[in-house]
Amino acid sequence: MKIAVECKSPLMQKSLELFLSKYLSSVKQCDILVRDEICLNDDRCFYISNDVQADLIKPFSKSQLILALENRYKNISKDASVGFELKEELEESLNFEILQKRIEYLTQEYQQNILKSVKAFYEK
Repeated sequence: MKIAVECKSPLMQKSLELFLSKYLSSVKQCDILVRDEICLNDDRCFYISNDVQADLIKPFSKSQLILALENRYKNISKDASVGFELKEELEESLNFEILQKRIEYLTQEYQQNILKSVKAFYEK
């Protein structure tokens, strides 16, 4: 999954670049183009806003963003003229990647909670 970010808001631009650092690509080579304004006639466009018509409504978390983008990527992949076997492999790899990212996030969160508890215990 290759993603490009084009936002009017510098804060939104930088935040999305940080969240999506390992997926970033140029606009010409991207599968999905993330923007903070509506873009018509472009199937690759992923619209983020407070608007009800947005693909992702602000505020959002990093995990919500990645899951929404992965779902969009699945839909784009289904629409493309890819062989049936390639689609199945892609879906399995995406599902595995989603699971892997979720496990990494939960592990980091768990580690942080344990460290906080240990620090609190020794500070007493």
